[in-house]
Amino acid sequence: MRIAYLDCASGVSGDMMLGALIDAGVELAAVQAGIDSLKLPSCRLACEEVKKQEFRALQLTVQHEPEHSHRHLHNIVELIEGSTLTDSQRDLAQQIFRHLAEAEAKVHGTSVEKVHFHEVGAIDSIADIVGSAIAWDMLGVDRVVCSPVPTGTGFVEIAHGRCAIPAPATGELLRGIPLAASDVEGELTTPTGAAIVATLASEFGPLPAMTVESIGYGAGQKDFKHPNLLRLLVGECQAQPTATTDAVVLLETNLDDATGEMVGHCTKLLWKAGALDVTTSSLQMKKGRPGVLLCVQCRPADAESLAQIVFRETTTLGLRRSTRERLTLSRRMVTVETSWGNVDGIAANLPDGTVRFSPEYNSCSQIADKNQVPLAEVDAAARRAFAGL
Repeated sequence: MRIAYLDCASGVSGDMMLGALIDAGVELAAVQAGIDSLKLPSCRLACEEVKKQEFRALQLTVQHEPEHSHRHLHNIVELIEGSTLTDSQRDLAQQIFRHLAEAEAKVHGTSVEKVHFHEVGAIDSIADIVGSAIAWDMLGVDRVVCSPVPTGTGFVEIAHGRCAIPAPATGELLRGIPLAASDVEGELTTPTGAAIVATLASEFGPLPAMTVESIGYGAGQKDFKHPNLLRLLVGECQAQPTATTDAVVLLETNLDDATGEMVGHCTKLLWKAGALDVTTSSLQMKKGRPGVLLCVQCRPADAESLAQIVFRETTTLGLRRSTRERLTLSRRMVTVETSWGNVDGIAANLPDGTVRFSPEYNSCSQIADKNQVPLAEVDAAARRAFAGL
């Protein structure tokens, strides 16, 4: 399994992230080509080697014509949708911006649609986020682990005035993410950096067992008494654990006055918005009324947006919210060959050392429909192919 570790000893920002990715081996020209397709005015990525407390790193700056406009989320989505980015790059960039919009909406008491991006709507921030989405996609890692994140101390000047560090949006984005103690005077982690980490990282903690293939160092713009660097280590897992631990948020509500169509529509939207799992089960409510228990599991960064969907699409007046520890088996995507065509599936490593293969329904269904054969036969053929029978 290909893995990346973000060592955020000096926090994380968008330019530090993109600098580290390019220093780790992602081709600058390919990232620039994607940025060019956004059709931003004269936007160019410039990289140079610098020293931060005698340690070398790559410092990335975004050069562009002066501008005085600010943007809403839909303006940025239009730029991304009109670009030449791949589907996966578009999806990742839009996820990062949506997390930013949700955080801004929460702290300002407004809706995602009405959020007015200031600093993160500027050209340099757009280039940092979209460039990072392109670079992470090109890096091709299966798992991203991140160290605890320091935010720094003191105050920062933003469009809305002087704010304590972490800035309000940064603090909102770092909900559920372990923070590292820091007495450094200054902003170490920006909203852009926090949004990228919250979107990408599935685990937080120390450096996992891995064989390192490349290391990238992204330099921050400021100088401190410590090396202001973001370190990115990329490599292969030395040993894949049978189970890893992470945190998920569980949202629950009891519904006794919602129609079946209403619940079904809400469930569809929750899956589309990134829920890890959505289930419904029957309940016997007060006064003998039949009801539905709606349960949603999600990443901590997605909890607020998914809660808003439930409030908007159902009749509920409240949600139970809790954070749960989750054990997940290590797994990888596998493609096997059958006589009808290739079938995708997931191979999971079990605690006893064996591997369990599960063909993907959509892949089997397409093969079955195309060749007019029963779905069960395609499923069985894919399992035999994986087993080498």
